[in-house]
Amino acid sequence: MKKRIIVTGGAGYIGSHVVKALGERGYDVLTYDNLSTGNRWAVLHGDLVVADLSDSATLERVIRGFRPDAVMHFAASIVVPESVREPLRYYRNNTVNAIHLLEALQKFGVNTFIFSSTAAVYGIPGTMLVNENTPLHPINPYGSSKMMTEYILKDLSVALGDFRYVSLRYFNVAGADREGGIGQAYKEATHLITRALKTAKGEFQKLQIFGTDYPTPDGTCIRDYLHVDDLAEAHILALQYLLDGGRSDVFNCGYGRGYSVREVVGMARKVTGMDFSVEETARREGDPPALVADSSKIREKLGWRPQYDNLEYIVKTAWEWETAKRKT
Repeated sequence: MKKRIIVTGGAGYIGSHVVKALGERGYDVLTYDNLSTGNRWAVLHGDLVVADLSDSATLERVIRGFRPDAVMHFAASIVVPESVREPLRYYRNNTVNAIHLLEALQKFGVNTFIFSSTAAVYGIPGTMLVNENTPLHPINPYGSSKMMTEYILKDLSVALGDFRYVSLRYFNVAGADREGGIGQAYKEATHLITRALKTAKGEFQKLQIFGTDYPTPDGTCIRDYLHVDDLAEAHILALQYLLDGGRSDVFNCGYGRGYSVREVVGMARKVTGMDFSVEETARREGDPPALVADSSKIREKLGWRPQYDNLEYIVKTAWEWETAKRKT
């Protein structure tokens, strides 16, 4: 019998790629999304229920009717500077709504859970390369709201012996579906690669570099850029691990190498062939100088073998998505 998976936030960027991967692997999938940043057309497999996680009646009705074997939870607010300006919104959506979801799942005995977390939980670590044992010291409400949910999951797994979860801490996710069907389509793009490509297209007059005085080789922030299809595969492996009886755990998702903002801008210019305008400006609130994943744990324990560890390929798939005719 097919395993049944509910994906919250499955109409969004990362969630939609995971829904696609689940459908292609034969899972019976249902997406639960309020479409605040997601899109109907991005859900390529299974049904879509349009509702908010704060809507307990609808949430419980969906769980009761679908009877999932596991839940993957992506639904969240994710813009760091916005979280600094609107912290209550982030704690409400990212932490309180996670509690609503977990309460509903417990009511119906659903005890297998995969959580979309973030490298922002590490804040500004003492070293560039961070592993899962690096202390959690988030420096913005986005990271704090995700950290709180991780703590809740850990406490729940202790309190309930049959509740098991995997938390995947993403570094900088980028790129698009290699088949071109889905990609990043936020109305107000904040990710560096997406904004660089939209600037190359002429959608923005210039690309801003926020801070050139960081303690890095070229003064700009360094990040570990991870192709979204490799991340989707990590979710499939995490799901299989839990369904096979694996214990609760936390894994970093990244390639273990970093690129600076200037290097990403250079690659975007190379891929697009456009010498778009760049403006250097002051640092943004809540941006750590460097974040690079030590992903040895997920490689060893789950057998994750990323296929697209190449910045040019990541930017190329994102550019093909940006320039393709598609639904908006």
